[in-house]
Amino acid sequence: MNKTRSLGLFILAITIITLLIDIPKIRIRDTEIGGYSIDILNGKFKRDLNIRKGLDLAGGVHVVLQADMENIAKEDRVSAIDAAKKVIERRVNLYGVSEPTVQTAKIGDSYRILVELPGIYNTQDAISLIGTTAKLNFRELVEGKDLQTATIADFVDTDLSGGDLKKALVSFNQQTNEPEVGLEFTQSGAEKFGEITKKNLQKPLAIFLDNSLLTAPTVQAVITDGSAIISGKFTLDEAKSYVIQLNAGALPVSVKVIEQRNIGATLGADSVKRSLVAGGVGLFLVAVFMIGMYGKLGILAVIALFIYSLITLAIYKLIPVVLTLPGLAGFILSIGMAVDSNILIFERIKEERRLGKPLGLSMELGFGRAWDSIRDANISTLITCFVLFNPLNWSFLVNAGPVRGFALTLFLGVVISLFTGIIVTRNLIRIFYKG
Repeated sequence: MNKTRSLGLFILAITIITLLIDIPKIRIRDTEIGGYSIDILNGKFKRDLNIRKGLDLAGGVHVVLQADMENIAKEDRVSAIDAAKKVIERRVNLYGVSEPTVQTAKIGDSYRILVELPGIYNTQDAISLIGTTAKLNFRELVEGKDLQTATIADFVDTDLSGGDLKKALVSFNQQTNEPEVGLEFTQSGAEKFGEITKKNLQKPLAIFLDNSLLTAPTVQAVITDGSAIISGKFTLDEAKSYVIQLNAGALPVSVKVIEQRNIGATLGADSVKRSLVAGGVGLFLVAVFMIGMYGKLGILAVIALFIYSLITLAIYKLIPVVLTLPGLAGFILSIGMAVDSNILIFERIKEERRLGKPLGLSMELGFGRAWDSIRDANISTLITCFVLFNPLNWSFLVNAGPVRGFALTLFLGVVISLFTGIIVTRNLIRIFYKG
């Protein structure tokens, strides 16, 4: 099998695979096709293969928090707000919010955190998730007090707290099947827990979360393996919420909500519809132009453009890329740029043909001589994408989410167009174009 045929089969395989990834769920008579998901490597790589929409397309909650820096030294304020941002990011990520945006901003002397949660419509739930602190304490009952009549003041803090926690997880009681919160302590936490259980053997040991008594089981044995279970008649959602907050840790600075608003998905749906129309019109006009200018070569370029669209959409789903309105603009712009390389190559081929060279030699020379121009043009665009995406978070550059979304889709468009322009179109011409 020669190289051209091998590459042709490779392109065909990519086209079929990306088509399977892209195709939405549709029903044909009694059979459903499309809408597939991926679960490989023992669950380490999972994708539902749905397009992820940003806040402007999916709707959701926008919350602005202001940090209280009164008791924080000036030189520590930037690191404090960054630490708070990381904690909030962990919380929303653990909660499973699809592609949240968490950013810091300094306006005058005010340090703020902007949080956008696509797909979340209950503002109070969002605020509860990002702004509260779950504080875990183990407390001993004062000697002589009865557990049934004891108040909070009758419990004394031990030195074991959430800071000694390695991780928390949801588990289920094997007898009642009720959800519980499982705890695993660090090495020092395990030592503390061992001492506490030894000291309170056959006595109640109270577990408080956010100053509320969860449970006060009687210590039946000294536990030195660093694990514990909190059983507090939780619902499954409550148990998950506690686990998220315990794993995320505490906010390093107190914050208060100064702005909250819901963004409806209606505007987003209209924007998506208009963008799809714009993308379709763009594809149609580009196809008409290419076929009108280059005939059969143009048809092959349009086929390559179709493959480009399939690959792009598949990569959006696999990464996954969060599509925002600027991101859609970047995608539509990249459609036009995708044929740039084809135009350069075709013009070079025309020049070689006008010099009287045979078709096969003209095609190879056309691709070879157009490559320098294609490379330089795309490298300059990739540099622009790098600046706009600002992956190193340089403070003197823009780091807004929509701008990054535009840069990311444009970057992917440029890279994929290089592949389709140089590899796909070249091999389609070698296989199908006979002059």
